[in-house]
Amino acid sequence: MPEPYLGSPSGTIEILRKYNISARKKFGQNFLIDDGVLSATVDAAELTPEDAVLEIGPGIGTLTQYLAASAGHVVAVEIDRSLLPVLADTLSGFDNVEVISGDILKTDIKEIVDTRNNGRPIKVVANLPYYITTPIIMQLLESGAPIESITVMVQKEVADRMTAEPGSRDFGALSLAIRYYAEPCVAQIVHPDSFIPQPGVDSAVVTLLAHKEPPVSVKDPGFMFQLIRASFNQRRKKLSNGILNFPGYKVGDREGVHFTRADVEGALTAAGLDPNIRGEAMSLAQFADLADRLLGKVPGSD
Repeated sequence: MPEPYLGSPSGTIEILRKYNISARKKFGQNFLIDDGVLSATVDAAELTPEDAVLEIGPGIGTLTQYLAASAGHVVAVEIDRSLLPVLADTLSGFDNVEVISGDILKTDIKEIVDTRNNGRPIKVVANLPYYITTPIIMQLLESGAPIESITVMVQKEVADRMTAEPGSRDFGALSLAIRYYAEPCVAQIVHPDSFIPQPGVDSAVVTLLAHKEPPVSVKDPGFMFQLIRASFNQRRKKLSNGILNFPGYKVGDREGVHFTRADVEGALTAAGLDPNIRGEAMSLAQFADLADRLLGKVPGSD
């Protein structure tokens, strides 16, 4: 197997010129040219020859080469069909890589795990397009596929939200969702000069180590996340107002469920919380408790 050679400005520029490639803004393309960052990303994922890796958006194959050198098998999903001939070139000789043409948001991740890794847990590693980072991460977490860890390059602002603690400025619905499914950790801050073209912001490599079991017990996780979304629809406002202003909750087979102010404030008080509390001050465990108490007020929900 050849050594990775795209983790440098010269190697990347050679391929970009060879195929007359320019970064396509609609796909959020920025090409990594920093060997140190690429190596650190692979190290953060703790890859071994026994691991199967799912890569999202391989681009011209820069990170893919590093993944192939460390993992047993790599499945890379690329939305930009014009890059498929480039990947065939740059990944020539890396015989443990399979490239799939498709949109990751329309891809059955569980099917990939079942067919490419016999249903065993995989690791996800990717340099994610900034404009669609959160939907991709949430699809991965909610897919039901056995995923051991997710190591991704994201905009630093998103990394701050992913790792934020209750009460902090960056804490929100994404912070809570991440904590339900995984333990997040920032592995490295990456500056714009590590890319061609340079983005206008710093980036960060974040690793999400999947929980074997959720850290909180809640009767209906889907309902809890509806409450969380409602609570952060109006930041810096009372949580109760956000919950009451939500257009309607889905509870089991019931659609359009609503609560009264007495329901919400009563549940908060019973949970030992100030009825005027804001969502950003609440932990995941407190949201789980509140969800169970409000669920008890929905007839037939037990």
